[in-house]
Amino acid sequence: MKMSQRNPAFVGDDGQSTTSTLAMSSLPAETQTEAEQEAGKSVGRPGERDTWGKGVEFLMSCIAMSVGLGNVWRFPFTALDNGGGAFLIPYLIVLFLIGKPIYYLEMVIGQFSSRGSVKVFDLCPAMKGIGIGQVISISLVTTYYVGIMGITLNYFYDSFRSPLPWSECRPDWGNSVQCVASSRGNISSNPSSSLNAFGPQLEQQQQQQPVASAELYFIKEVLREKDQIADGIGLPNWELVVGLLISWLCVFLIIRRGVKSSGKASYFLALFPYVVMGVLLVRAVTLPGSVDGIWYFIKPNWSKILDPKVWYAAVTQCFYSLSVCFGNIIMYSSFNKFGHNVHRDATIVTALDTATSLLAGFTIFGILGHLAHEIGTDDIGQVVKGGAGLAFISYPDAIAKFKQLPQIFSVLFFLMLFVLGIGSNIAMTSCTVTAIRDRFPNFKQWQCSLLIAVVSFVIGLMYITPGGQYMLTLVDFFGASMIALVLGIAELYTIGWIYGTDRLCKDIEFMLGRKVGLYWRLCWGIFTPLIMTVILIYFYATYEPLTYNKQPYPAWAYGIGWTITAFGVMQLPFWMLVAIIREPGNTWREKIRGAFKPKKNWGPSDPLLREQYNKKIEHELTPKRGQGFWASIKQNLLG
Repeated sequence: MKMSQRNPAFVGDDGQSTTSTLAMSSLPAETQTEAEQEAGKSVGRPGERDTWGKGVEFLMSCIAMSVGLGNVWRFPFTALDNGGGAFLIPYLIVLFLIGKPIYYLEMVIGQFSSRGSVKVFDLCPAMKGIGIGQVISISLVTTYYVGIMGITLNYFYDSFRSPLPWSECRPDWGNSVQCVASSRGNISSNPSSSLNAFGPQLEQQQQQQPVASAELYFIKEVLREKDQIADGIGLPNWELVVGLLISWLCVFLIIRRGVKSSGKASYFLALFPYVVMGVLLVRAVTLPGSVDGIWYFIKPNWSKILDPKVWYAAVTQCFYSLSVCFGNIIMYSSFNKFGHNVHRDATIVTALDTATSLLAGFTIFGILGHLAHEIGTDDIGQVVKGGAGLAFISYPDAIAKFKQLPQIFSVLFFLMLFVLGIGSNIAMTSCTVTAIRDRFPNFKQWQCSLLIAVVSFVIGLMYITPGGQYMLTLVDFFGASMIALVLGIAELYTIGWIYGTDRLCKDIEFMLGRKVGLYWRLCWGIFTPLIMTVILIYFYATYEPLTYNKQPYPAWAYGIGWTITAFGVMQLPFWMLVAIIREPGNTWREKIRGAFKPKKNWGPSDPLLREQYNKKIEHELTPKRGQGFWASIKQNLLG
């Protein structure tokens, strides 16, 4: 009796064949012995890649990637600045129209093709530059993201000291500012001034205002920050160098064996932050004044809901929080088994990401509410610092005022931040490694991982110098935000209209055995790319030169920034031209048309499945050819 062969990479999580594929028994069986199969599995056969040990490892890895620092220190203050509780309405609408559709889209194309974020553009070779540009962008983010982890480790180490080193003023800080110990109940000798010294208000005060020791410790001891970037960036702080080295060592050890090792670590990286956040939330709500802080966070300001800046903030928060259009999701899903239920996972991750942001907001503002109560002010806005200021100034300042064992809460908080950051960075580094190994398959996983870690460590030294925060802000703006937005829009139009929404839906039906609803079709074809385009136009229409602490950058710094942006974005036209030149054809018209069509080997990596797919897709796409313009648009959107 002839037995059918099944590639383990294309078996569903239940151990059965994918429901969407035709009966495998009707196809010729491969004539391989079990020994040959095991040998092939050990060395990796052409067209086949590692897969997650269990489907849940993919889910946990996506949670660890998407739930990161942005949920803890960006979302609460973005919401606060844009209407508080009212911000949730535009945010949830944006999540529904942008975040969830893109997340599911990238999961689908990665899993369907078993290709990384660059090779996945075999679906349209002319647009390969999108994937390369995204790898450049995510590689730049990786270099400074681990720099933040180095600072976090420095605070984690200092959290074991008693008293906490930022709780008291130091004589060597000089008399240029009036320092008040964070361990005191109030940082001001003038009760009415309270915490007005925090932030840019300092420049607006006619008289010198006191500054908390937690803020001075961050600026003078940790960053050793320069007054302006024109003075040069200086030399790295050796203590932060140690933290940077340990952070990269952790990343390397986790990804050195690919998804085999990172998948096992994903359980801890995804779940541990929730344990810590739960402990901190329980403690926060039991503190005096915490309820006032939480209410301040969720109190709706309905007057802002129609402000375009609020909607822009919602889109950017959703876009960067979920890590869409960076290539990470495509990369992770490319290691899935062919029939894995990515629809379920996309729903879980996008919902959990939002829930985590709210949970973090309740925790942080509960503690800041207690801080306001301790210093005797009703205006919680006075004690708020967003971004890195929350992690390294506001929260340490609040912890320093705890009467009992502040070290415990400090250790837990910075350990949580470190784990969140490592989980996200593993995905970003793995994306770069996968892109390189897809192009050079003989390059071993550990060798590529080590090379990326060493190079990124050397570059990362720039961010832990006295001028490091200037450079971090510059690279984040020009190397991450601007590149990702432009290439993300190009990705949406490429998949939705060049490859085709209708064909994408047929791919999903072939892979998962489920029809694609009208919601997904309209989002992929119209709403998502259109909204992103409007956001890009709004971004450039309201563009203002980048500043740091209200200080403009010198001309050479802006030159570096725009060069970084141009290098990432220009990958698109460059590789488009390369693809057209390389495409066989007798005329330029034939070359151009061929460069915008999927490659012949596009589809499932398993040859048997790909043969079935090609027959099926050729049959189903035939009616589209020869139709008029509007009929083609209708079929692309509605099927």
